Amino acid sequence: MEPDPIEIPEHLRYRDGRYAFERFGAASADAPLRERQRFARALRAIHRPWFAVRMPDGVAELTTVGRKSGEPRSTFVRAYRDGDRAYLVAITGEQTLWLKNIRADPHVTLRFRGSTLQGIARAPRDDERAAIVEQFSRTHPFDYAENLFHRSGLPNRRKVIELHRAWLEGGTVLVVDAE
Repeated sequence: MEPDPIEIPEHLRYRDGRYAFERFGAASADAPLRERQRFARALRAIHRPWFAVRMPDGVAELTTVGRKSGEPRSTFVRAYRDGDRAYLVAITGEQTLWLKNIRADPHVTLRFRGSTLQGIARAPRDDERAAIVEQFSRTHPFDYAENLFHRSGLPNRRKVIELHRAWLEGGTVLVVDAE
């Protein structure tokens, strides 16, 4: 199946390899590390109780092994399960801490609503790209709320897909194969 021909608007493209929230302008990509970390902590504080009650479609709890501590580390990621495989994206690319943990030890656990996948993360092969785009082009109710947070204006299906495609193009995509 060929993905919809949706172009990513220029203002959604990553700047110097860094993600910028449309809602907060181009300066969000240049925000100091401490400010971005504070923002991420606040976002996790909102997600944890909400996702504990009901994990949205398109989201999974990722558990990695800390590259320095050796301890389990969990966070929520954009991910879709497709049988014995899952696709996920590090929206902020190679600077993402959980991605650095995976680079050190690719064994991960993904907890979706109603299922868990333990596997090994790897880069996608060329023949998997269409399936990844297809999964990230599906829209779910959570995507519209998330889109309000990332983009200006009211969300619609096209804006959700544009945002997800921008993440796939500018972020770092991984495939997790079940062990």
